Amino acid sequence: MDPSTALILRLVAAEPRNVAARLAQQMSVSRQAASARLLKAIQAGLIQREGTGAGVRYALAVTGQVQHSYARAGLSEDRVWQQLLAPLVADLPENVRDVWRYGLTEMVNNAVDHSGSPEVHVGMRRNGLFTQAWVTDDGEGIFLRIQRALDLFDPREAILELAKGKFTTDPDHHAGEGIFFSSKVFDVFDIRSGRLHFAHDEGKVDVLFERAADAAGTTVFMQLANDSPRTTREVFDKFAAPEEYTFARTLVPVRLAQHEGEKLVARSQAKRLTMRLERFQTVELDFAEVAEIGQAFADEVFRVFQRAHPQTRLVPTNMAPGVKAMVSRARSQAS
Repeated sequence: MDPSTALILRLVAAEPRNVAARLAQQMSVSRQAASARLLKAIQAGLIQREGTGAGVRYALAVTGQVQHSYARAGLSEDRVWQQLLAPLVADLPENVRDVWRYGLTEMVNNAVDHSGSPEVHVGMRRNGLFTQAWVTDDGEGIFLRIQRALDLFDPREAILELAKGKFTTDPDHHAGEGIFFSSKVFDVFDIRSGRLHFAHDEGKVDVLFERAADAAGTTVFMQLANDSPRTTREVFDKFAAPEEYTFARTLVPVRLAQHEGEKLVARSQAKRLTMRLERFQTVELDFAEVAEIGQAFADEVFRVFQRAHPQTRLVPTNMAPGVKAMVSRARSQAS
Protein backbone atom coordinates (compact mmCIF):
# COMPACT_ATOMS: atom_id res chain seq x y z
CA MET A 1 0.00 0.00 0.00
CA ASP A 2 1.45 3.39 -0.96
CA PRO A 3 1.98 5.99 1.81
CA SER A 4 -0.76 8.37 0.60
CA THR A 5 -3.38 5.60 0.64
CA ALA A 6 -2.27 4.50 4.10
CA LEU A 7 -2.58 8.10 5.28
CA ILE A 8 -6.12 8.32 3.88
CA LEU A 9 -7.14 5.18 5.76
CA ARG A 10 -5.65 6.44 9.03
CA LEU A 11 -7.42 9.79 8.66
CA VAL A 12 -10.75 8.08 7.99
CA ALA A 13 -10.28 5.74 10.96
CA ALA A 14 -9.48 8.67 13.25
CA GLU A 15 -12.37 10.93 12.19
CA PRO A 16 -14.95 10.31 9.43
CA ARG A 17 -15.56 13.99 8.61
CA ASN A 18 -13.49 16.68 6.88
CA VAL A 19 -11.14 14.06 5.47
CA ALA A 20 -10.34 15.94 2.26
CA ALA A 21 -9.32 19.09 4.15
CA ARG A 22 -7.12 17.18 6.59
CA LEU A 23 -5.56 15.16 3.78
CA ALA A 24 -4.79 18.32 1.79
CA GLN A 25 -3.16 19.88 4.84
CA GLN A 26 -1.03 16.87 5.72
CA MET A 27 0.10 16.22 2.14
CA SER A 28 0.50 19.91 1.27
CA VAL A 29 -1.69 19.54 -1.81
CA SER A 30 -4.81 21.32 -3.04
CA ARG A 31 -8.26 20.36 -1.81
CA GLN A 32 -9.06 19.24 -5.37
CA ALA A 33 -6.02 16.92 -5.44
CA ALA A 34 -6.97 15.50 -2.05
CA SER A 35 -10.52 14.82 -3.23
CA ALA A 36 -9.14 13.00 -6.27
CA ARG A 37 -7.10 10.74 -4.01
CA LEU A 38 -10.17 10.03 -1.91
CA LEU A 39 -12.12 9.11 -5.04
CA LYS A 40 -9.34 6.72 -6.05
CA ALA A 41 -9.52 5.02 -2.62
CA ILE A 42 -13.29 4.69 -2.99
CA GLN A 43 -12.92 3.13 -6.44
CA ALA A 44 -10.33 0.71 -5.03
CA GLY A 45 -12.90 -0.47 -2.47
CA LEU A 46 -10.88 0.73 0.53
CA ILE A 47 -13.25 3.41 1.85
CA GLN A 48 -16.93 4.28 1.57
CA ARG A 49 -18.60 7.67 1.33
CA GLU A 50 -22.00 8.61 2.72
CA GLY A 51 -23.95 11.86 2.63
CA THR A 52 -23.50 15.03 0.62
CA GLY A 53 -22.02 18.47 1.11
CA ALA A 54 -21.11 19.33 4.68
CA GLY A 55 -22.65 16.03 5.82
CA VAL A 56 -20.18 13.81 3.95
CA ARG A 57 -18.73 11.03 6.09
CA TYR A 58 -16.20 8.38 5.18
CA ALA A 59 -15.71 4.91 6.62
CA LEU A 60 -13.24 2.09 6.13
CA ALA A 61 -14.73 -0.45 3.74
CA VAL A 62 -14.89 -4.12 4.69
CA THR A 63 -12.63 -5.85 2.16
CA GLY A 64 -13.39 -9.38 3.32
CA GLN A 65 -15.54 -11.18 5.88
CA VAL A 66 -16.23 -14.77 6.88
CA GLN A 67 -18.29 -16.34 9.66
CA HIS A 68 -19.56 -19.78 10.50
CA SER A 69 -21.21 -21.70 13.33
CA TYR A 70 -19.80 -25.11 14.23
CA ALA A 71 -21.06 -27.96 16.39
CA ARG A 72 -18.72 -27.86 19.39
CA ALA A 73 -18.35 -31.61 19.99
CA GLY A 74 -15.28 -32.91 18.20
CA LEU A 75 -14.44 -29.56 16.63
CA SER A 76 -10.77 -29.06 15.69
CA GLU A 77 -9.37 -25.55 16.02
CA ASP A 78 -6.92 -26.26 13.17
CA ARG A 79 -9.82 -27.06 10.88
CA VAL A 80 -11.47 -23.74 11.71
CA TRP A 81 -8.22 -21.90 11.04
CA GLN A 82 -7.30 -23.63 7.81
CA GLN A 83 -10.73 -23.74 6.19
CA LEU A 84 -12.36 -20.52 7.36
CA LEU A 85 -9.86 -17.98 8.63
CA ALA A 86 -6.42 -18.46 7.07
CA PRO A 87 -7.54 -17.63 3.50
CA LEU A 88 -8.70 -14.17 4.61
CA VAL A 89 -5.24 -13.18 5.91
CA ALA A 90 -3.13 -15.20 3.47
CA ASP A 91 -1.52 -12.12 1.91
CA LEU A 92 -0.58 -10.43 5.20
CA PRO A 93 2.99 -10.55 6.59
CA GLU A 94 4.07 -13.83 8.14
CA ASN A 95 4.34 -12.41 11.66
CA VAL A 96 0.76 -11.11 11.44
CA ARG A 97 -0.52 -14.47 10.20
CA ASP A 98 1.33 -16.18 13.05
CA VAL A 99 -0.36 -13.95 15.63
CA TRP A 100 -3.78 -14.67 14.15
CA ARG A 101 -3.17 -18.40 14.01
CA TYR A 102 -1.97 -18.50 17.62
CA GLY A 103 -4.74 -16.36 19.08
CA LEU A 104 -7.64 -17.79 17.13
CA THR A 105 -6.73 -21.45 17.58
CA GLU A 106 -6.26 -20.83 21.32
CA MET A 107 -9.64 -19.12 21.67
CA VAL A 108 -11.49 -21.73 19.60
CA ASN A 109 -9.84 -24.49 21.63
CA ASN A 110 -10.90 -22.79 24.87
CA ALA A 111 -14.50 -22.63 23.67
CA VAL A 112 -14.42 -26.28 22.59
CA ASP A 113 -12.87 -27.58 25.82
CA HIS A 114 -14.46 -25.34 28.45
CA SER A 115 -17.74 -23.77 27.35
CA GLY A 116 -20.08 -26.76 27.16
CA SER A 117 -21.93 -24.82 24.47
CA PRO A 118 -23.78 -26.73 21.73
CA GLU A 119 -22.12 -24.53 19.12
CA VAL A 120 -19.09 -22.29 18.63
CA HIS A 121 -19.47 -19.24 16.40
CA VAL A 122 -16.39 -17.82 14.66
CA GLY A 123 -16.04 -14.77 12.45
CA MET A 124 -13.41 -12.50 10.91
CA ARG A 125 -13.56 -9.26 8.93
CA ARG A 126 -10.88 -7.16 7.37
CA ASN A 127 -10.36 -3.64 6.07
CA GLY A 128 -7.37 -1.80 4.65
CA LEU A 129 -5.89 -1.03 8.08
CA PHE A 130 -6.71 -3.87 10.44
CA THR A 131 -8.43 -7.21 10.85
CA GLN A 132 -10.92 -8.17 13.56
CA ALA A 133 -12.11 -11.60 14.68
CA TRP A 134 -14.43 -13.04 17.29
CA VAL A 135 -15.14 -16.39 18.91
CA THR A 136 -18.52 -16.77 20.64
CA ASP A 137 -20.14 -19.60 22.57
CA ASP A 138 -23.48 -20.05 24.33
CA GLY A 139 -22.13 -21.80 27.41
CA GLU A 140 -21.94 -21.02 31.11
CA GLY A 141 -19.74 -17.96 30.64
CA ILE A 142 -16.03 -17.72 31.35
CA PHE A 143 -16.26 -15.46 34.40
CA LEU A 144 -18.96 -17.53 36.10
CA ARG A 145 -17.00 -20.70 35.39
CA ILE A 146 -13.85 -19.31 37.01
CA GLN A 147 -15.88 -17.92 39.92
CA ARG A 148 -17.31 -21.37 40.53
CA ALA A 149 -13.96 -23.15 40.15
CA LEU A 150 -12.17 -20.87 42.63
CA ASP A 151 -15.17 -20.24 44.89
CA LEU A 152 -14.83 -16.50 44.35
CA PHE A 153 -17.27 -14.06 45.94
CA ASP A 154 -17.76 -11.96 42.80
CA PRO A 155 -17.37 -12.82 39.08
CA ARG A 156 -15.32 -9.63 38.66
CA GLU A 157 -12.56 -11.35 40.62
CA ALA A 158 -12.29 -13.89 37.79
CA ILE A 159 -10.94 -11.17 35.50
CA LEU A 160 -8.05 -10.58 37.87
CA GLU A 161 -7.18 -14.29 37.76
CA LEU A 162 -7.21 -14.28 33.95
CA ALA A 163 -4.98 -11.20 33.91
CA LYS A 164 -2.39 -12.97 36.07
CA GLY A 165 -2.14 -15.98 33.77
CA LYS A 166 -1.37 -19.60 34.63
CA PHE A 167 -4.99 -20.29 35.51
CA THR A 168 -7.11 -23.04 34.00
CA THR A 169 -10.17 -24.98 35.12
CA ASP A 170 -8.71 -28.03 33.34
CA PRO A 171 -5.04 -28.36 34.41
CA ASP A 172 -4.71 -31.85 32.90
CA HIS A 173 -5.19 -30.46 29.40
CA HIS A 174 -4.32 -26.74 29.60
CA ALA A 175 -1.42 -24.71 30.97
CA GLY A 176 -3.48 -21.59 31.59
CA GLU A 177 -1.42 -19.49 29.16
CA GLY A 178 -3.70 -19.04 26.13
CA ILE A 179 -5.79 -16.06 27.22
CA PHE A 180 -2.84 -14.34 28.92
CA PHE A 181 -0.61 -14.45 25.85
CA SER A 182 -3.45 -13.79 23.41
CA SER A 183 -4.31 -10.61 25.30
CA LYS A 184 -0.72 -9.43 24.81
CA VAL A 185 -0.21 -10.22 21.10
CA PHE A 186 -3.24 -8.33 19.77
CA ASP A 187 -3.80 -4.57 19.56
CA VAL A 188 -7.28 -5.03 21.05
CA PHE A 189 -8.44 -8.02 23.09
CA ASP A 190 -11.90 -8.02 24.70
CA ILE A 191 -13.81 -10.64 26.68
CA ARG A 192 -17.56 -10.17 27.13
CA SER A 193 -19.59 -12.48 29.31
CA GLY A 194 -22.63 -11.95 31.51
CA ARG A 195 -22.69 -8.32 32.59
CA LEU A 196 -18.91 -7.96 32.38
CA HIS A 197 -16.75 -6.64 29.56
CA PHE A 198 -12.96 -6.75 29.98
CA ALA A 199 -11.13 -4.58 27.42
CA HIS A 200 -7.39 -4.65 26.71
CA ASP A 201 -6.25 -1.95 24.28
CA GLU A 202 -2.49 -1.92 23.60
CA GLY A 203 -0.86 1.13 25.16
CA LYS A 204 -3.85 1.90 27.39
CA VAL A 205 -4.96 0.81 30.84
CA ASP A 206 -7.08 -2.34 30.93
CA VAL A 207 -10.73 -1.49 31.57
CA LEU A 208 -13.62 -3.41 33.12
CA PHE A 209 -17.12 -2.37 32.08
CA GLU A 210 -20.39 -3.53 33.59
CA ARG A 211 -23.24 -3.75 31.10
CA ALA A 212 -26.90 -3.19 31.82
CA ALA A 213 -28.03 -6.71 30.92
CA ASP A 214 -26.60 -10.20 30.97
CA ALA A 215 -25.28 -11.69 27.74
CA ALA A 216 -25.27 -15.47 27.46
CA GLY A 217 -22.03 -17.35 26.98
CA THR A 218 -18.71 -15.73 26.15
CA THR A 219 -17.44 -13.60 23.28
CA VAL A 220 -13.73 -12.99 22.72
CA PHE A 221 -12.96 -10.14 20.30
CA MET A 222 -9.51 -9.52 18.78
CA GLN A 223 -8.05 -6.83 16.52
CA LEU A 224 -4.62 -6.45 14.91
CA ALA A 225 -3.15 -3.98 12.43
CA ASN A 226 -2.48 -5.58 9.05
CA ASP A 227 1.08 -4.22 9.11
CA SER A 228 1.78 -4.88 12.80
CA PRO A 229 5.48 -5.52 13.53
CA ARG A 230 4.61 -7.59 16.62
CA THR A 231 5.64 -11.24 16.76
CA THR A 232 4.48 -14.05 19.01
CA ARG A 233 8.13 -14.74 19.85
CA GLU A 234 8.78 -11.27 21.27
CA VAL A 235 5.70 -11.54 23.49
CA PHE A 236 6.67 -15.00 24.73
CA ASP A 237 10.24 -13.80 25.38
CA LYS A 238 8.98 -10.86 27.43
CA PHE A 239 7.31 -13.16 29.94
CA ALA A 240 9.70 -16.13 29.81
CA ALA A 241 12.61 -17.07 32.04
CA PRO A 242 15.78 -16.33 30.00
CA GLU A 243 17.28 -19.81 30.14
CA GLU A 244 14.19 -21.97 30.44
CA TYR A 245 11.71 -20.40 27.99
CA THR A 246 8.91 -21.04 30.47
CA PHE A 247 6.09 -18.70 31.48
CA ALA A 248 7.89 -17.11 34.44
CA ARG A 249 6.91 -13.44 34.41
CA THR A 250 3.51 -11.77 34.56
CA LEU A 251 2.06 -8.27 34.62
CA VAL A 252 -0.91 -7.70 36.91
CA PRO A 253 -3.07 -4.54 36.63
CA VAL A 254 -3.65 -3.89 40.33
CA ARG A 255 -6.73 -1.77 39.60
CA LEU A 256 -8.59 -4.98 38.67
CA ALA A 257 -8.44 -5.95 42.35
CA GLN A 258 -10.63 -3.00 43.35
CA HIS A 259 -14.29 -3.08 42.52
CA GLU A 260 -16.16 0.11 41.70
CA GLY A 261 -16.13 2.48 44.65
CA GLU A 262 -13.59 0.44 46.61
CA LYS A 263 -10.20 1.47 47.89
CA LEU A 264 -7.46 -1.10 48.34
CA VAL A 265 -7.12 -1.09 52.11
CA ALA A 266 -7.84 -4.60 53.42
CA ARG A 267 -5.70 -7.70 53.79
CA SER A 268 -8.44 -9.73 52.13
CA GLN A 269 -8.06 -7.60 49.00
CA ALA A 270 -4.31 -8.09 49.09
CA LYS A 271 -4.73 -11.84 49.41
CA ARG A 272 -7.03 -11.75 46.39
CA LEU A 273 -4.33 -9.90 44.46
CA THR A 274 -1.48 -12.22 45.46
CA MET A 275 -3.36 -15.51 45.03
CA ARG A 276 -1.22 -17.80 42.80
CA LEU A 277 1.53 -15.20 42.26
CA GLU A 278 4.01 -17.60 43.87
CA ARG A 279 3.88 -19.57 40.60
CA PHE A 280 5.91 -16.83 38.90
CA GLN A 281 9.53 -15.78 39.24
CA THR A 282 8.80 -12.10 38.56
CA VAL A 283 5.51 -10.24 38.98
CA GLU A 284 5.10 -6.67 37.75
CA LEU A 285 2.35 -5.02 39.79
CA ASP A 286 1.04 -2.14 37.69
CA PHE A 287 -0.52 0.51 39.94
CA ALA A 288 -1.75 2.72 37.09
CA GLU A 289 -5.00 4.50 38.08
CA VAL A 290 -4.65 3.39 41.72
CA ALA A 291 -4.50 6.62 43.71
CA GLU A 292 -3.81 5.13 47.14
CA ILE A 293 -3.56 1.90 49.10
CA GLY A 294 -3.97 1.17 52.79
CA GLN A 295 -1.28 0.12 55.25
CA ALA A 296 -2.75 -3.35 55.78
CA PHE A 297 -3.00 -3.95 52.02
CA ALA A 298 0.60 -2.89 51.43
CA ASP A 299 1.87 -4.91 54.38
CA GLU A 300 0.11 -8.08 53.20
CA VAL A 301 1.55 -7.81 49.69
CA PHE A 302 5.06 -6.48 50.25
CA ARG A 303 5.93 -7.96 53.65
CA VAL A 304 3.72 -10.98 54.43
CA PHE A 305 3.49 -12.44 50.91
CA GLN A 306 7.08 -11.54 50.05
CA ARG A 307 8.42 -13.15 53.22
CA ALA A 308 6.40 -16.32 52.55
CA HIS A 309 7.55 -16.46 48.90
CA PRO A 310 11.05 -14.99 48.62
CA GLN A 311 11.56 -16.73 45.26
CA THR A 312 8.93 -14.44 43.69
CA ARG A 313 10.19 -10.95 42.85
CA LEU A 314 7.54 -8.23 43.10
CA VAL A 315 8.14 -5.19 40.89
CA PRO A 316 5.68 -2.33 41.53
CA THR A 317 5.34 0.18 38.67
CA ASN A 318 3.36 3.35 37.84
CA MET A 319 2.94 4.23 41.52
CA ALA A 320 1.30 7.45 42.67
CA PRO A 321 3.22 9.19 45.50
CA GLY A 322 0.88 7.86 48.19
CA VAL A 323 1.15 4.31 46.88
CA LYS A 324 4.93 4.56 46.67
CA ALA A 325 5.14 5.72 50.29
CA MET A 326 3.04 2.79 51.51
CA VAL A 327 5.06 0.27 49.50
CA SER A 328 8.34 1.70 50.83
CA ARG A 329 7.04 1.55 54.40
CA ALA A 330 5.96 -2.08 54.06
CA ARG A 331 9.27 -3.09 52.50
CA SER A 332 11.29 -1.33 55.18
CA GLN A 333 9.48 -3.35 57.84
CA ALA A 334 10.14 -6.58 55.93
CA SER A 335 13.91 -6.20 56.10
